[in-house]
Amino acid sequence: MKHLFIVNPVAGDKDKTDFVREKVQAAFHGREEAEVYVTRAPMDAAHKIALEAASGQPLHVYACGGDGTFNECVCGAALRENVAVAPFPTGTGNDFCRMFGAEQELFRDLDALLEGTEHPIDLIECNGRYSANICSVGIDARIGTSVHRYSKIPLIGGATAYVVSAAVNMFKGIATRMRVRCGDFDREDKITLVCACNGRFYGGGFNPSLSARPDDGEMDVLVAKKVNLIQFAALIGKYAAGKADELPQIVTHLKSRDTLEIDFDREDVVNVDGEALYAKHVTMRMLPGALKLIVPKGMRFFETGA
Repeated sequence: MKHLFIVNPVAGDKDKTDFVREKVQAAFHGREEAEVYVTRAPMDAAHKIALEAASGQPLHVYACGGDGTFNECVCGAALRENVAVAPFPTGTGNDFCRMFGAEQELFRDLDALLEGTEHPIDLIECNGRYSANICSVGIDARIGTSVHRYSKIPLIGGATAYVVSAAVNMFKGIATRMRVRCGDFDREDKITLVCACNGRFYGGGFNPSLSARPDDGEMDVLVAKKVNLIQFAALIGKYAAGKADELPQIVTHLKSRDTLEIDFDREDVVNVDGEALYAKHVTMRMLPGALKLIVPKGMRFFETGA
């Protein structure tokens, strides 16, 4: 068994490479082979995992960063029988881990991870990229993508950048014309957002689905129709708290094993676990059991069906 620690040096508020190296050196005295690998470019983690996995030996991968680092590791580990992956959070955004409630802290316990077990979870394949958590299109994806542009402006950052991004994007228009198809659902109209959930949290704490599970073979799909500014204020509050079902006149909630297809009039942004893709046609499909997740020792989430 080889243990591979993927470190994103730009995740979080400072480079955590030395922190990870110290943790690994302390934990692996007399244990199996371990390597700390520092990424140098986008998707470098996925390429490194593919290279290591080619040997055929069992490989455990630990994503040392935030959601973006974990997503890259997921993309490298997807559909590989000899690879299992876990987040080892050192970044600022850890939305995938939030789903596990108080047990999420176990992902920060390296001893618990090293003594953990493997559990198959589902992935969403979105235009060739893999998602362990949430994919979305519409106003939320546009806000999340452009927030980085405003966070670089002096005196604007953090929550303020989100507020500025939201204001700018709402001024441009809340809804986008698209066609959405999923099983028997088929709608072509101006739509505020579409969210496909394998996990439960994204965007720094938004919780659109209270019931999504990453091992049930289903996507929780929420489709919000066009709204005005007043309706949007009500929608976003309910949506963030997992109470969108209280607005059935606005939000359609589907649980589906079918492929979700979305067509735009022109290319638009797609959020995949916080990473941005651009496409005119979007296909999201479930891949049951496509990833082996390392479940830390002591975690009962998958035992209890929480």
